[in-house]
Amino acid sequence: MPSAPSSGPAALWPEPPPPLAPREEREIRQLGRTRSDAYAWMKFVPQAGSRTLDLLPAPLREHLEAEMSYAREVLRPLASGIEEFRARMAARAPEISAPLPTSDQGWCYRFKLPAGHSHRVFSRVGPDGQEQLLFDEAGRARGHAYYRATDHQHSPDDRWFAWAEDVVGDDRHRICLLDMDSGIVRTVVQADAFGYGGLTFSPSSRHLFWIWRDAHSRPARLYRSSVEGGEAVLVYEEHDPAIFMQVARTAADGFVALTLGGPDVSEVRLIAADAETAPARIVRPRRRGIRYEVNEWGDTLLMRTDADGAIDGKLLCLDPATFAVRRELVPHRAGMPILAVLPFADVLVRLERVEGLHRLVLMHPDGQEVTVAFDEPAYAIELAPAQRYEARQVRIVHQTPASPPRWIDVGFADGACTVVGQERLSGFDPAAYRVERLYARADDGETIPITVLSRRDADAAAPLLLTGYGAYGISSEPRFSLPATVLVDAGFRYAIAHVRGGSEKGRRWYRDGCRMNKRNSMTDFIACARHLQEIGYAAPGGIVAQGVSAGGLLVCGAMNMAPQLWAGVIAQVPFVDMLNTMSDADHPLVPLLRPDWGDPLADPQAYDYIAGISPYENVKPAAYPPVLCTAGLKDDRVPYWEPAKLVANIRHHATGGSPAVLALNPDSGHQQNDDLDSEFAQAALFWAFAQHCVAAA
Repeated sequence: MPSAPSSGPAALWPEPPPPLAPREEREIRQLGRTRSDAYAWMKFVPQAGSRTLDLLPAPLREHLEAEMSYAREVLRPLASGIEEFRARMAARAPEISAPLPTSDQGWCYRFKLPAGHSHRVFSRVGPDGQEQLLFDEAGRARGHAYYRATDHQHSPDDRWFAWAEDVVGDDRHRICLLDMDSGIVRTVVQADAFGYGGLTFSPSSRHLFWIWRDAHSRPARLYRSSVEGGEAVLVYEEHDPAIFMQVARTAADGFVALTLGGPDVSEVRLIAADAETAPARIVRPRRRGIRYEVNEWGDTLLMRTDADGAIDGKLLCLDPATFAVRRELVPHRAGMPILAVLPFADVLVRLERVEGLHRLVLMHPDGQEVTVAFDEPAYAIELAPAQRYEARQVRIVHQTPASPPRWIDVGFADGACTVVGQERLSGFDPAAYRVERLYARADDGETIPITVLSRRDADAAAPLLLTGYGAYGISSEPRFSLPATVLVDAGFRYAIAHVRGGSEKGRRWYRDGCRMNKRNSMTDFIACARHLQEIGYAAPGGIVAQGVSAGGLLVCGAMNMAPQLWAGVIAQVPFVDMLNTMSDADHPLVPLLRPDWGDPLADPQAYDYIAGISPYENVKPAAYPPVLCTAGLKDDRVPYWEPAKLVANIRHHATGGSPAVLALNPDSGHQQNDDLDSEFAQAALFWAFAQHCVAAA
C-alpha cells in the first residue's frame, strides 16, 4: 500500500486563541414562539451588487478577517500534507478528450483537458477531419479571481456556440456567443442571466432563448435575443417566487420547452419551431402535487409525470396539437423510477434505476425493449448532451468509484456497447481498488445503501471518510473521483451513505427524508457510520464526516446527535442555520424549497420540527470533534453567515479543546473555481484535515 503523506505532528492542534464573536442576543418572536439569536449580527445583505470584504460593516469585516487569520494558523501544520496530496493528484491528473455526439452537419464537438492544463479547451472536428479550435477557458478566466462556465452548446446549424459564465462568484451569469465562422466572441447578455439550464438556441438557429434572474437571484423572465444582435424580447415573466425556470429544445427540434416548477409542481409551455416568435402554449396548467415534463417522439409528445399516484413516473403519449392523452406508453412501477428519457427517431431511450442502480432501456416503436446494465456493485450512467435525433446509437458516460469515465455508444439494434472515449490517468490501475455495495440498518428497520471504495490490499480496519447528501431527491451517484482514489491510497476508505432524502430507492426514499421526516437522513448517516465500524471497515475513532451544502446540514446534524462518533467533520458551504433561513422570505431559494423543508413562517409544526434539527440551534455542551467549515463570501444560496454562526456557537458551547475553523473564500460563491487546480487544492485541504483528525483522535 502507498505510504500516507505526512502532515506534521499529529497529536495536537495549534492553540492560537480563536476569534471571540460577540454575543448580541436578538429576540425573535414567531408563531407564538420566542427564540434568541446571539449571532444574527453576522448577516449582511448589500442593497445592490455582490458582497466584498471592503464593503462589509467594520465589525463584521474585522471578525471575518480574524476568522481567516485563525484558519491559516490552525491549518498551518497541514501544509506539508496538503502539498503532498496536491502533488499526488497532479501526478495522476487525467488527459481528457470528451467526445460529444456528431451534429446533423457532421461536426463532432468535444472538449479536452490537455496534460498539464487546468482548464478545458473546446473544439470541433469537421466532416473532412480538420479540427477547429473554438476557445480555451484559461483565456476566458485570465484576470478574474473567480471563473465558472456552464451550458456550453452549439446551434442546430453549427454556426454559433454559446455558453454562460460567472466571473464574480454569485451565480449571476453573462452569456457569450461565438461566431464559429469568424471566430468572434460577443457577450450577448452582460449580467444577471441564469446559467443552469437557462439558455438554448431556437430550432432555426436565429434566436437564443435565455433566462434572467431578478434582484433575489430567482430565475424570473424568459427572453429571446437574435443571434445577429438587437434588443432582447421578453417572452414570459413568472411572478411566483416559488417557481424556478429552465428552457431547452425538444429532441427533434420541434419545440422550445419552458419548464416552470418546484419540488411538487410543474408547468410546461411550448413554442413551436414554425412559430418561434409566437406566445408559448401551456401543456397542462400547474397543479400542486403534480410534476411533469415534455419531450417529443415521432408524431407524438411525450409526458413524464407523477400524476395519479405515479410517484416514480410514467410515460404518456400526447397529441401535439391538442395535448390530449393518446395512450400510456410506460406504466408506473413503484421503486423503479424513470430518471430521464431521450427520444431518437428509431428508439426511445429511458434511464431508470432498479435496486438502486442505473440501467438503460431501448424501446422500439413496436414496443420491443432492449435492456442495458452493467455487472458492477456500484456505477453511474449519464446521457451525453446534444445527441442527434437521427442517430443509430445513444452515447452514454459510464463510471464507477474505481473506474474513470468512459464514453460508450450503445447500438439500438441489440444494445451492443462500443467504447469511443476514455478518461486516462497517469499511473492509475483500477484493478488496485475494490468497490462494494453494503447495507446498514436504520433505527426503524430500513436498509441504507453504502458504496465503499477501498484498496484491495487495505487492512481490515482503516480510517474512513463518510460522505452523503440526502436532500431534494438528489441521489449521491457512485461516480469516479480522482481525489478520492488519492485519499484511499493514503490508507483511508472512502464511503458514500445513500441516506433518505435522495432518490436512490425512488421517490419514496426522498419523501421519507424531507419535511417532517428530515431527521431520518441524519440518523441514517449515523447508522451507516456505526455499521462500518461494526463490520471492521472503520477503525474506532477513525471516521471523518464530509458533506456539501444540504450535505453539510446532514453531517452537522449527525454531529450534534452523536458528537463522540466522529474524528472530524468537514462541512462545505453548509446549510446549517435552517430555522432562520427558512424564516427569510427574501432568500432566493426559500419560497421554492418550502415543500422540502416546511414553512416555519406559517406552520407551527414545521417551526417546531426545524427548531429541533437545525444544526445551529442544536449545538450543545459536548466534546465536539474538530470541525472545518468552508464559506464563500458571495454565496447567495448558503450565505457565509450560516457556517460563521455555527462555528461561533460551537466554540461557545464545546467542552473539549478541538478547533472549529471557518475557511472563508472572499472571491467565491456557492461553488469554487471550475478548474483542476482549484479542485485539487480544496480536496488536498480536506484530506490533510481528515488525516490530522484521525491521527490526533
